[in-house]
Amino acid sequence: MSAKDTQMLKETRLERWLDRTVARATTPRGAAIVIAATSLVITVATGILMTIVDRDQFPSIGSGLWWAVQTTTTVGYGDNVPTTAGGRFLAAFVMLVGIGFLTVITAAITSTFVSRSRLEPGPSDAETSIAEQLRQINARLERIEARQSDHS
Repeated sequence: MSAKDTQMLKETRLERWLDRTVARATTPRGAAIVIAATSLVITVATGILMTIVDRDQFPSIGSGLWWAVQTTTTVGYGDNVPTTAGGRFLAAFVMLVGIGFLTVITAAITSTFVSRSRLEPGPSDAETSIAEQLRQINARLERIEARQSDHS
């Protein structure tokens, strides 16, 4: 299997995973759950990983998690920064994932909602015609009632 075939297989797996993820997010609530779960997993995993990769700067899981929360939320106080090459690589990964991956998931879910709204049928011509006829009848009744109250 060539490198190109392997890359296509990986893209296909990623695309299938993304399709499954978007399929779970069929409602705004489902979308919020997917986005929140993804954010939580990334934050906790990288916080723990940072404790392993840059032990001197992040001696406890708490300090690693604190850094991960700052980084994934893009607050970045700068009170704890990675000092090792592995720590900086992990930090770059978290920043890119925070900017790119979550944005892509959010855009894919939004696209799904827009597509569905376009597929939902709007009022038909018959319904519009009936609604207009009802408005005209209502206006006529109001004029008749107004005339009767003038004669009373």
